Amino acid sequence: MAGGGVVFRRNSCSSVAGMKQIEIVGGGLAGLALGIAIRRREVPVILREATTYPRHRVCGEFINGVTIETLENLGIAHLFSDALQHEKTRWWVGDEKILEARLSKPALGMSRWEMDERLRQEFERLGGDLIVRDRVNREAMEGRVWTAGRRLEKGTPWLGLKAHFDGVPLDGYLEMHLGNGGYVGLTPIEGDGCKINVCGLFRGAKMGKGNPLLNALDECGLEKLVDRLRGGEMNQKSLTGISGFRLGSQQVDHELCVLGDAERMIPPFTGNGMSMAFESAECALEPLMIYAQEGAAWDATRKRILLNLEERFGRRVRLAMSLHRILTNRVGRMGISLAAKCGVLPFQWLHRKLC
Repeated sequence: MAGGGVVFRRNSCSSVAGMKQIEIVGGGLAGLALGIAIRRREVPVILREATTYPRHRVCGEFINGVTIETLENLGIAHLFSDALQHEKTRWWVGDEKILEARLSKPALGMSRWEMDERLRQEFERLGGDLIVRDRVNREAMEGRVWTAGRRLEKGTPWLGLKAHFDGVPLDGYLEMHLGNGGYVGLTPIEGDGCKINVCGLFRGAKMGKGNPLLNALDECGLEKLVDRLRGGEMNQKSLTGISGFRLGSQQVDHELCVLGDAERMIPPFTGNGMSMAFESAECALEPLMIYAQEGAAWDATRKRILLNLEERFGRRVRLAMSLHRILTNRVGRMGISLAAKCGVLPFQWLHRKLC
């Protein structure tokens, strides 16, 4: 049963008579993108979100891998016309820079605060019904698509932390810093060129007193990075954390139709999580249209979506999980560092395979 929600705004938009309604639970990237694509095809859709907009999320805040074709198919390409174009990256192991390279294709940069709000406005402009502050029981129903993020996993060691900083120039580069038991990415976001997003994944971090993100970086042995960030100013309201999750395939309730992080989570060093959210919406779009327009059986629709997700993401996520284990292991980081210094690290190949 749905909780008592608040209708954010309800618009009038035509729907083709006889269409089956789609219900989406979770108003993140996958849910909003899918809702927009469905509304563009004049199918009735209701979207239920437990929180409200705009909001900060633990996120690298760049889209690495999504194609213009996917964005156009979903009807959201125009929302990224002014996104930053990231083309270069730098990698550190500890305090030593090991790599400077060009990405195989540009990544799109935009804060989640801005991105979620644009998607929300587009969904409602098209006549989608959005209900916020509405918590829904995790149960399967015909016509329901679950995009409400990962399932709580107690006892997992990982902690994700994110914050925005002003006054920390990156010279147009995406940065990745590998430390002891964790890694962190730095991304330029909208602003004057010195506003950045800092998002890290840490194993067994202890918060202690003071700034939890800087404390976690200290524990990872990234002292020089901490000094750089202390030279800027952190937006306290942007500081966000997440725990109780596991990477890779998620535990899915029987007969629940799931997308995005609710189905599988790729390790964040890839920068591919937001792209996968949009791609998962695309994977679900055609089967849902056949269900809504032609009356296909819901069980067959759900199985078709799961097959599409495995075909698109299976190998990608398995490769990413293998590399994640290397990056979070001391011997693995030494090997990565040596390969980069010797010029034999296949960065371009890996970038293509991971996005």
